[in-house]
Amino acid sequence: MAKKYKGPAIGIDLGTTYSCVAVWQGQNNRAEIIHNDQGNKTTPSFVAFTNDQRLISEAAKNQAASNPTNTVFDAKRLIGRKYSDSVIQNDIQLWPFKVVAGTDDKPKIIVKYKGGEKSLCAEEISSMILTKMREIAEKFLESPVKNAVVTVPAYFNDSQRKATKDAGAIAGLNVMRIINEPTAAALAYGLQKRAHNVGKRNVFIFDLGGGTFDVSLLTLKDDSFEVKATAGDTHLGGEDFDNRMVNHSVKEFKRKYKVDISGNPRALRRLRTACEKAKRTLSFDTEAIIDIDAIYKGIDFHLSVTRAKFVQLNMDLFEKCLEIVKSCLTDAKMDKSSVDDVVLVGGSSRIPKVKELLQEFFNGKDLCMSINPDEAVAYGAAVQAALLCEGIKNVPNLVLQDVTPLSLGKATLGDVMSVVIPRNTSIPVKKTREYVTVKDNQSHVSINVYEGERLKASENNLLGLFSLSVRRAPRGLPIKVCFTLDADGILNVSAEEETSGNMKVITITNKNGRLSAAEIERMIQEAGNFKAEDMKFVKRVQAMDAIDDYLYNMEKVMKDDSVTSMLNPVDKMMIHSSMKMGKNMICNQKLETFVFVDFLRELKRIFESALNRRNMGN
Repeated sequence: MAKKYKGPAIGIDLGTTYSCVAVWQGQNNRAEIIHNDQGNKTTPSFVAFTNDQRLISEAAKNQAASNPTNTVFDAKRLIGRKYSDSVIQNDIQLWPFKVVAGTDDKPKIIVKYKGGEKSLCAEEISSMILTKMREIAEKFLESPVKNAVVTVPAYFNDSQRKATKDAGAIAGLNVMRIINEPTAAALAYGLQKRAHNVGKRNVFIFDLGGGTFDVSLLTLKDDSFEVKATAGDTHLGGEDFDNRMVNHSVKEFKRKYKVDISGNPRALRRLRTACEKAKRTLSFDTEAIIDIDAIYKGIDFHLSVTRAKFVQLNMDLFEKCLEIVKSCLTDAKMDKSSVDDVVLVGGSSRIPKVKELLQEFFNGKDLCMSINPDEAVAYGAAVQAALLCEGIKNVPNLVLQDVTPLSLGKATLGDVMSVVIPRNTSIPVKKTREYVTVKDNQSHVSINVYEGERLKASENNLLGLFSLSVRRAPRGLPIKVCFTLDADGILNVSAEEETSGNMKVITITNKNGRLSAAEIERMIQEAGNFKAEDMKFVKRVQAMDAIDDYLYNMEKVMKDDSVTSMLNPVDKMMIHSSMKMGKNMICNQKLETFVFVDFLRELKRIFESALNRRNMGN
C-alpha cells in the first residue's frame, strides 16, 4: 500500500517558460488552478538579479530587456544535464546569461547580484520558481504547504527527474511524487470524461509546451488510467519556434541595414519578446507585425511575418513532432484508428499548422480541446497530490499505472547494452535475467547499470555500478541480476551467484553530476538567505515610501499660509531643513532600513512639536 502523507498538498507544473499550481478542493469536488498575485493562472519561469534585489516571475520577465545578462530562464533545459552536452552547447549561443562548466561537468549560471558575482546551478533557479508557486498556494489556502507533486516531461531521464526532486527539497517542499506531464494531463481529461460515463477509451495526449514535447497513449477504463507507451523530446517546443523567428529577424535586419545585432543581448531580448508575441498572434491571425522602436543604434525595426512564413521556418520541427507521434503508436503496438480521443496540451499545441498536421495524421479525427492546454498538467498533478494524502475530501478513487520512459539494463562483454526492463514497461515492475561469467576463475563480476536506447552501453546514461564477489570457477558460472523499479521510478538492482549464495543489492541513486546532501543543505540555507534579503529589501522600500508620504503631507501643510504664518521662525527653519534632509535620504541607496525608520520617527516629532507650539500660541 502506498504511503499516505498528512497536510495540504499541491500539484505544480514546473514549465520551461511558464509554471502553474493547483490544489484539490474537496468541497467543490474539483482541482482549483490558483491565480498568482497578478491575477494570472500561469507564472513566467523567470528569475532576475539586480544590484538591489532578486525578482521572480512577472517582475523578472518585465525587466528582462533592460537586464538581459542577469535574467535567467529555461532552467528546465539545463536541469540534470552536463555542460558538455551538445544540447547545452547549442543553447548557450542563444542565452543572454552566462553559463560555465562547474565541478563534475555540471553547468553553472553566472549572474551579478548586489555588486558581486554569484554562481548558481539549474536546481537553485528551479527551486526559486517552485518557492514562488508554493507561496502562491499558501496565500490562497491561508496555511503553510509542504507536500507537492511536481510534473516533468515524460522523456526526462533519471538524472533530470532526481535533479527536479532536489530543486523541490531546496524550495522546502516534500516532493511526494514526480509524474509525467502527459499522464497528469490524462488525469485531468479522464476526470472530465468520467463524469459523462463514456466507458473504455484509448486516449492520445499530445503535449507541446514551451520547451519540451511529450506524447503518451493511455487506456482509460472506469477508475483505471493505464499508460501504454510514451515518447518525446526534452528539447522541442515553443522556445525553438521563437528561436527560428529571432534568427530570421536578425538576418532580415542585417539585410536591410547592414548591421548585425546578434551580439547585443538587450536588442535580442527585445526581439525575442516581440517574436513570441508575433507567434501567439499567428495562432489566430494570418499575419503578425514585429515592430520595435530603436532596437539598435537608434534604428527602428519593422517586419511583417505571415503564417505561411512561420510554417516554412518551423516545418521540420512540426514534422519531427509527427515522427514522435508515430514512434509512440508503434511502441504501444496500436494502430491510429484505435485511438478514440486526441487531446491537445501545452500552449504550443494552439499553433494551427500543428493541429492541421495532427488531424491529417489521425485521418481527420476531431481534436479534443475541451481542457485548457495551459492548466491541464497542474490540474492532474493536484489530483495525484490529493490521492497521496490522507484526510482530503471527495478525492476520486483512481488507479494510475505509468511506464518507464527509457530502457534499463547492464553492460555485457563488448560494451553491449543488455536490456532488462524495456522502455514503456508498466511500473512498478520487477524483472530478472540470468548472465554468466566470461572468464575462467573470475573472483568478481562488475555490474554497470545504464538507461537509454543505444546498443553500445557506454553511449547510454550510466546510473551506477557495483561489484559482486563470486567463487572461482570455469567461465559460464550463472549470475542472476534483478531490476526492481518502484512507482517513483527509483531503481534497485541485485545480483546473486546462487551456488555460493553471494548476493549484493544497491539502490541506484545516480550520484554522478547530482547534488550531494551537503550541497542541498547549503542551497536550502542560501534559499533562506535569499528570502531574508528579499524581505529586507521590501522593508527598506516600505520605510522609504513612508518617509516620502509623510514629506508629501508636510509639504501640503506648509503651503497653507494660515498654518505657516503662526509658526515661529526657528520651527519653520527646522521643518524645512528636515524636509530637505528627508528628500536627500530617499535618493541614498546605501542607507539601511533602521536609518529610515529612525528618521521618520524624528521627522514626526519635529513637525508635530512645531504644530503643537503653534496651537498653544493661539
